[in-house]
Amino acid sequence: MTPRLPIPILAVLCLLAGCASAPAPQAPQDSTKFTVENTDRFAVLDSATEAVVSCTGLQERTLGDGRLEVVANLKNSDAKPVQVQVQCEFLDGDGVPLGAEAPWQVLAIAGNSTEVVRFTAPATAAKKYAIRVRKAR
Repeated sequence: MTPRLPIPILAVLCLLAGCASAPAPQAPQDSTKFTVENTDRFAVLDSATEAVVSCTGLQERTLGDGRLEVVANLKNSDAKPVQVQVQCEFLDGDGVPLGAEAPWQVLAIAGNSTEVVRFTAPATAAKKYAIRVRKAR
């Protein structure tokens, strides 16, 4: 003779067994793709912009003619569009700026999106760079 479980207990056990499931997939999170080594190459110059704009990636490469090219991914974490000014100043190996002050570019970033901005050094002497972002005036 085998013991039989009452039907209500059996039903509860069946329901509990059905509750085990795999965790739901999570949405991908933004990551800061640049290292501590080059975080000093990006600066936000005002607190209002710093609250909503961040750099999620910095890539650099040497072009065929020997000049440095820098690509920055700037993310707007606010739902509202934002307009900023971006500047990249290229420096020689000693950290001295090359030529006159670099011009500021206006960049519009839609709400909750990322824009890519690209800079090319004016000369092959550029070995370092500094990217600055501020509120558009």
